[in-house]
Amino acid sequence: MLNEILLIVLSLVLLYFGASWLISGASSIAIRLGISPLIIGLTIVALGTSMPELLVSIKAALQGNGGISVGNVVGSNIFNIGIILGLSAMCYPIVVHAAILRTDIPLMLFSALLFLLFFIDAQISRWEGSIFLLISVAYTYFNVKKAREAKAAVKEEFAVALPIKQAYWLVDVLLIILGLSVLLFGSDLLVQYSVNLARRFGISDAVIGLTIVAAGTSMPELATSVVAAIKKQPDIALGNVVGSNIYNILIILGASSLITPLYASGIALSDGLLMLGLSALLVPLVRTGFVLQRWEGGLLFAIYLAYMFYLLWFNIMA
Repeated sequence: MLNEILLIVLSLVLLYFGASWLISGASSIAIRLGISPLIIGLTIVALGTSMPELLVSIKAALQGNGGISVGNVVGSNIFNIGIILGLSAMCYPIVVHAAILRTDIPLMLFSALLFLLFFIDAQISRWEGSIFLLISVAYTYFNVKKAREAKAAVKEEFAVALPIKQAYWLVDVLLIILGLSVLLFGSDLLVQYSVNLARRFGISDAVIGLTIVAAGTSMPELATSVVAAIKKQPDIALGNVVGSNIYNILIILGASSLITPLYASGIALSDGLLMLGLSALLVPLVRTGFVLQRWEGGLLFAIYLAYMFYLLWFNIMA
């Protein structure tokens, strides 16, 4: 069992560094091509931090472990709000701009609700996945259009937060190749040994997906958001979480289910409702003075800890 735990930890480390190298290489190439830093942040960085979830979910789906695929997404979205946004707000209160309330948070809520409707039969079919992907294309197009109209201060904030441009094109290409290779290897390790650990303890793939896998694949988002909050760049911290939650449902579940339909009877209605509930809770929290205060971050953090206690108690201890 110790070897399995160590290999899972190793896989999480590989996923973190793989995503970081991929983002660095892709962002550097985008900067060379003259693409706006804000567009890079909203697309390349947002998608790059979701690559661990994507590869792990696809790998699990291909191996018939739909519980890990769906649990990874649902658990990651809960982790993103409860832990990442909670910790970020506790580090530094997050100022919320009206634009994210008008578009991104409503779309995050809509995506979570659409997931619940599609998943009512405990599966995501190919046609449902296709709808997710079509919405993601429209959302990405809207983001790019919105970025071109953004204020100079917002563009400068994203420019400061982006990875630096590498000295040579070859370094960019090598970082992308290395990042993808490490992500593929890390995702393979994580799925294989998470399933082994679940079977050893007699718990479902879904619970492993909701806990270990979800937290592990969210490490790039955690690092990006907390560092942004410490640097007093709250737009990036909040935008990263909201954008990641949208892409997790639309692209990750969309792509995974398009490859093979996802069956995950182990995911309970309560898990999906908590994801939707936390997304909805953000609306009143961020509308109070348009600031997510430290105590509100603490509340989100406490809700996540209570959820983890509930999962582990009823699936392991009971």
